[in-house]
Amino acid sequence: MTDNVISRNPTNGEILANWPLQNPAELETALQQSAQAFSQWRNTSMEQRVKVLRQLGEQIRQRQDELARMATLEMGKPIAQARAEVLKCANLCDWYAEQGPAMLADKPTLVENQQAWQAFRPLGVILAVMPWNFPYWQVLRGAVSMLLAGNTYLLKHAPSVMGCANLITSLFDATDLPEGAFTVINVDNDGVSIAIKDPRIAAVAVTGSVRAGGAIAAQAGAALKKTVLELGGADPFIVLADADLDAAVASAVTGRYQNTGQVCMAAKRFIIEESVSQAFEARFSAAVQALKIGDPLEETTYIGPMARYDLRDELDRQVQQSIAEGARVVLGGHKIEGVGNYYAPTILADVTPEMTAFRQEIFGPVAAITVARDAQHALELANNSEFGLSATIWSGNEALANELASQLETGAVFINGNGASDPRVAIGGVKKSGYGRELSSFGVYEFCNIQTVWKNRR
Repeated sequence: MTDNVISRNPTNGEILANWPLQNPAELETALQQSAQAFSQWRNTSMEQRVKVLRQLGEQIRQRQDELARMATLEMGKPIAQARAEVLKCANLCDWYAEQGPAMLADKPTLVENQQAWQAFRPLGVILAVMPWNFPYWQVLRGAVSMLLAGNTYLLKHAPSVMGCANLITSLFDATDLPEGAFTVINVDNDGVSIAIKDPRIAAVAVTGSVRAGGAIAAQAGAALKKTVLELGGADPFIVLADADLDAAVASAVTGRYQNTGQVCMAAKRFIIEESVSQAFEARFSAAVQALKIGDPLEETTYIGPMARYDLRDELDRQVQQSIAEGARVVLGGHKIEGVGNYYAPTILADVTPEMTAFRQEIFGPVAAITVARDAQHALELANNSEFGLSATIWSGNEALANELASQLETGAVFINGNGASDPRVAIGGVKKSGYGRELSSFGVYEFCNIQTVWKNRR
């Protein structure tokens, strides 16, 4: 067991900070403060909660440059993309401040000759285990809705982005949120297990790997506590023969290489109908070659370093294994030598369902192209996965695209457009991509006690 975690700049390898792990007594203090804050926060008015969300949004906008720079330093996100993530969080606060009260208002239930309604009560302290790839958005898209409902939020962030975690705390400190209602803990796996078992924890939210999600869900299940899991993905990107190929290629570049390919909902398996496969490959390759790789603090950089050195090693292992299995390298296929944790933007073609690049989640700037005979074959290939987070369809036939969407085994489908998460619609997966939903009213209700109230029932 180590006594601290190190935050390292992936652009140059320099150590940014050394964060001490909390001992059991410090974890106990955090749990106690969260529970005490819940007893206060749950009884605040909706107006007060909305006020806090609006204050939070204002703080985020005022400090957007500081927040974006920290994300770039800690995990290598290109600065323009980091700034966009920060502003997206501010917009999230505004949206829930506007729409949230109606979601949480009592809902009358039509029962003949009776008065009955559904009320939405908070559950308690929610433990959230969050990843590094969107260090602000992943946290706030859950925290904002949970706090709106009257819960308190205990964050166990990824060790490599503890600077971002502490900045989020400082944002809340500048609002009227009670002390302890948003709390960061820095603990190892044993500390997470202790927290899950603690009776003051009401539920657990996890975004991360299948392995981590499974382990945490097992522990929470043993303690009879609810979990919401958003795990890995091998999201298919289907391009049919009648698609607008230029628009599909532009979407494919963004869908695969944004955030240096380190996105759960990123397009990963490109399933292209045979008659347009060569044209797609040529245009896609040309577009990817044009992406600027470099210092993520430069505004024009699109591909930065990968967040951690061990993740780059794992990505390269998957690429080399896929090549050995018969995949053809169209572009890249190797680490970029020199200073920094860079991997060349890569396109693998002739990928078949038994290959590593098709079967596993590829978390980095690597695209895998598989050729489909027709639309039905494309659907079969898309569903041939243990994952089910999201999918994209490009087709000029709206009826066909809608029919395919209805048969895709994923939590989201994007037709002729880029994949995205947005507070107005729920996100989440099926199969090994997890269960439960975040965002929209569905995300709010995941961490509510939906209480039925009857009055004068006869």
